[in-house]
Amino acid sequence: MSKLLHNKVAIVTGAGGGLGRSHALELARHGARVVVNDLGAERTGSPAQRVVAEILQSGGEAMVDGADVTQPEQVQAMVDKAAGLWGRIDILVNNAGILRDKSFAKMSLDDFRLVVEVHLMGAVHCTRAVWELMRAQDHGRIVMTTSSSGLYGNFGQANYGAAKMALVGLMQTLALEGERHGIRVNCLAPSAATGMTHGVLPQDALDSLAPERVSPGLIALVADDAPTRMILLAGAGSFESAHITMTQGIHVSGGPDAAEVVRSRLPQVQSRAQEMVPASGWEQYRHELAKAGLQAQVATAV
Repeated sequence: MSKLLHNKVAIVTGAGGGLGRSHALELARHGARVVVNDLGAERTGSPAQRVVAEILQSGGEAMVDGADVTQPEQVQAMVDKAAGLWGRIDILVNNAGILRDKSFAKMSLDDFRLVVEVHLMGAVHCTRAVWELMRAQDHGRIVMTTSSSGLYGNFGQANYGAAKMALVGLMQTLALEGERHGIRVNCLAPSAATGMTHGVLPQDALDSLAPERVSPGLIALVADDAPTRMILLAGAGSFESAHITMTQGIHVSGGPDAAEVVRSRLPQVQSRAQEMVPASGWEQYRHELAKAGLQAQVATAV
C-alpha cells in the first residue's frame, strides 16, 4: 500500500458505486482513512458497506455514512463523526450526483431544481461542513466533480450542465479564499462508465472508460503537492486540463455607432491569439480599463 496519503482522512460522497467507489478504493490504497458516503449506506449489505469491506480487507481504514448531501444537518453530523473518530478531515471529494435528462423544452422545473440541489448544493453543504476544520488545521484538499456537459454543453442536460459549471465557479472562488489557509480546491471532469452512462455508450467504449482509469487523477488533486484552481479532465487513461480564458479583444470609443462597431469586429473579439487565463475576476476590470487608457485607476482599484 502506498504511503502518499498516510493517515489522511478523506470523505467521498456517492461512494457506493461507479466513480465514488473507485475514488474511495484508490484513496485507501494510498493510505487514506476513508468515509464512504452514500444514500442508504447504513442498510445491511448496502453497496457502500461492501466498499468499506473491500478497504478493510486490504488493510485500510474506512467507515460508512448514509448522509443525504442535500440535508446540511446530516452532512454536518457525518463530518463531526469522522472528525471525532480520526481527529481531522483532510480531503473532501464531492462526487454525489444524479441525472434527470430531457430537452429543456420538456424538462420540469422540479427536475431542474433537484439536479442543482444534489450536485451544486450538495457540494456546498459538504464543503461548508469541512471548511472551518480545514482552515483551523491549515490544510485541506477539496475536489468538485464537474463535467464536459458543463464546460462545453450537452443536448438534454441543461440542468446537469448548469450545476456542473456552477461547481467550476465555486471552485475558482474557494481556491482563492482557501489559499492562505493551505486549502487547495480543484475540479475533476471524468469520462467514465458509471450508472449514469449505462445505455448511452456501446459496450467496447464503456469497457475502456472504467472508473479506475480516472481515479489516479484524483490522487494528483489531493496530495500534499496538489495544484489549486485546476480543472482536470480524465477518462480512458487520458488526462487533460481545461481553462476559462479571456481574449485580448478590442476597445471601442463611445458614440452612436458603438454597437455597429462591436458587431462588425466580433471576429477580433473572438480571436484567441494571446488569450489569457485570468488570475481572478478582477483581471477583466484590469484588462478593460488598461485598454481604455486608465492604468492609474486600475492600480488604485485593484
